[in-house]
Amino acid sequence: MKALAVDIGGTHANCGLVENESILAYESIDIASAVNIRAVLSRVAELFHRLVKDQSLSFDGFQGIAVGFPGLVDCRISRVVSTNKKYDDAPEVDFCAWAREAFGLPLRIENDARMALLGESYAGAARGFGDVVMMTLGTGIGGVAMIEGELLRGKHSQAGCLGGHIPVLFNGRPCTCGGIGCAEAEASGWSLPAIVKDFPGVSESRLSKYSHVGFKQLFEEAARGDKTALAIRDRCLNIWAADAVALVHAYDPEVIVIGGGVMESANIIIPYVEAHVHKYAWTPWGKVKVRPAELANNAALVGAVPLLSEEISRKSSQT
Repeated sequence: MKALAVDIGGTHANCGLVENESILAYESIDIASAVNIRAVLSRVAELFHRLVKDQSLSFDGFQGIAVGFPGLVDCRISRVVSTNKKYDDAPEVDFCAWAREAFGLPLRIENDARMALLGESYAGAARGFGDVVMMTLGTGIGGVAMIEGELLRGKHSQAGCLGGHIPVLFNGRPCTCGGIGCAEAEASGWSLPAIVKDFPGVSESRLSKYSHVGFKQLFEEAARGDKTALAIRDRCLNIWAADAVALVHAYDPEVIVIGGGVMESANIIIPYVEAHVHKYAWTPWGKVKVRPAELANNAALVGAVPLLSEEISRKSSQT
């Protein structure tokens, strides 16, 4: 199967031409300054027309387009249900109409973390497992679940996709979702600069030389022995590990797959989270495996194939 695949994030839209487990062509668009989702879709359409032409292909050879979106999505009707203060116009957009007009293709849209889990299950670190939790650590925190080979979605499209909004501190920082002390509010890319700013001793830390502190700078300064950076890094590790235990108790996975931009430091994160899960998760049947994602930024793109295949199978069963 050939598919167009789009993974829309907070700052970039990753676009690829996918055939089964392979990515034929790929390009990322900087959308940090995009004012709405319509502007993003316009640029995505232009890019796909160029990529398809460059590969000497035609849209007739593709089965459809799959879109991963950072919000609540009802894939049954291919609509965005709700956003989290990003692309607030998305619930009003008819994505299927856009795909027909731009490419003459059917479309499926899904929560971006769910689509990444589909990719890792199809061709990555979760291959061969039916019960999986995936955490994505980046601008936000994604936490999605698959039970007995099926993605959790739920009546209101919220089941198993809000792992980053599990409270880890009942009196913690306000979150963009309206909650208090969510894992995302305590240890994500968007919350890290404020956490660093408020942390005791930061003015004497090498972190103070940065105008914006991301996880790359945090882990680098921690590796150099900066005490404040070490303390903040370890705090983040504890938040992620606590979130992982909560996800184990909620969804009973055999394996946790962790992806996202922060996984440049997988050699630190994976052993820490795994040790914490093995110590604190109540799993009398055995130990949950903790693995780094294998497909990196391509997970959601590869997930386009099983997402579109799911709809083809559904229609076949109805005929």
